Amino acid sequence: MARAGLTTERLTRAGAELADEVGFDQVTVSALARRFDVKVASLYSHLKNSQDLKTRIALFALEELADRVAAALAGRAGRDALAAFADAYRDYAREHPGRYAAARLRLDPETAAASAGVRHAQMTRAILRGYDLTEPDQTHAVRMLGSVFHGYVSLEMAGGFSHTAVDSQESWSWILDRLDALLRNSTTP
Repeated sequence: MARAGLTTERLTRAGAELADEVGFDQVTVSALARRFDVKVASLYSHLKNSQDLKTRIALFALEELADRVAAALAGRAGRDALAAFADAYRDYAREHPGRYAAARLRLDPETAAASAGVRHAQMTRAILRGYDLTEPDQTHAVRMLGSVFHGYVSLEMAGGFSHTAVDSQESWSWILDRLDALLRNSTTP
């Protein structure tokens, strides 16, 4: 019988909080059971195993991030939309490092197709409509933006820019300006 008050949603949210505290790779059903001061077996009526928990956290994080990005994008276009998207992404990673790591989890194709990851791609393509890109340039641009944002955020979170005199925010703005200029002047050779 399930312990009163424990639900899959509550366990997923607690797992996401735990990921932010200790790192996504340290999240297990056992660690979650300790958080609730219950036996591991009592969680198995809600979760299959640690991989199921991690997948649920990943889906939760993708949805949460998509909601945040959608709110940031509302009513924006061009450089303003690009910056709003990028800033929402970066801010989320800084505020929720474990959830951000969870959002990078490789999902099986069926789960991925039903996830908010699809919304992320749609929002990225919506930004790119302001740059009048056609295929295959639009697909290349989606991949470029994802790579740049994830790469910068990952390096920044790992302390990669702490040893220089130039402020990382200044570099971030410079990068966004250059991406905007590149996208505005992009033509297929």
